[in-house]
Amino acid sequence: MPVDAPQFEPITSKQVMNRVNSPGMPFRWSLNPYRGCAHGCSFCYARETHVYLGMEADDSFRTHILVKENAAEALEDQLRRMLRRHGGRLSALHEEIGVLAIGTATDPYQPVEARAKRTRACLEVLARYRVPVSITTRSPLILRDLDLLREMDVRSIHLSVHTLDKEIWRRLEPATPHPQKRLETVQTLVNHGLNAGIFLAPILPCLTDSTPALEAVIQAAVAHGARFVVPSVLRLTPDVKRWFFSVVGAHYPKHLPALRRLYTRAYPPAAYVDPLLDRIHHLTVRHGVPERIPKVAPKVSPPGRPEEGIQLSLGL
Repeated sequence: MPVDAPQFEPITSKQVMNRVNSPGMPFRWSLNPYRGCAHGCSFCYARETHVYLGMEADDSFRTHILVKENAAEALEDQLRRMLRRHGGRLSALHEEIGVLAIGTATDPYQPVEARAKRTRACLEVLARYRVPVSITTRSPLILRDLDLLREMDVRSIHLSVHTLDKEIWRRLEPATPHPQKRLETVQTLVNHGLNAGIFLAPILPCLTDSTPALEAVIQAAVAHGARFVVPSVLRLTPDVKRWFFSVVGAHYPKHLPALRRLYTRAYPPAAYVDPLLDRIHHLTVRHGVPERIPKVAPKVSPPGRPEEGIQLSLGL
């Protein structure tokens, strides 16, 4: 199905690392070099970020992409200020940030990144400061940055795959790379020593939540060397719900009544979620893959680098 080409608007940002105040999140800071995402996943919770900008959670999230032109420079300034506050101690900076989550509200490797290289520029800054990172994407473009990733303190890389059904994939994710390409990307990342796995998300009630469908993804993940498979159920805020339901209504109208019953709130009730997660747990145990991200040892900087260069730039 052809889709309209996105338009790009350059913007400048005062800072690109944002503090995450939600207690349920497993990270304290996030970074997104873009706003909006050309992948156009109809279920994406990040669509609501366009509402904050006075736009809609509809297809404008895919067609109107904001490119943070000064992302790397703003990141450098922000890290420098934070480091100065800690007296030049990188260990204290790392303690404050924790593991920086990249790609929480956009795909950092969506197509525009191939030429804009805002994500790569940010990674270069983060590499100098040895900031621990996790990255979430649906794109094989991440392999372009293997040279950087292998040198950085990368704690985990998550390739999002929620279905292997070609019809569901193309109808609900109109511009994402093929799921098989994402699985192959995991294999390549793991082969290069990176802690990569599958983000089984979002699991779509009535569409991708059957045991055979879930097992197909888990089996494929294991076959491609995934270090983990982390499941997550679809979350729908009111603005995103309207758009997602309109897409489901166009392609799978018979499922709308059940979805409306399940989503009176952002998440389905425990009566649905708990048995679903139990089924997934049995599948991951059967196939020998963890649902939690394995911890990896932090990379330690060689003596005098990069702390020495950073401290000199701070005048410390």
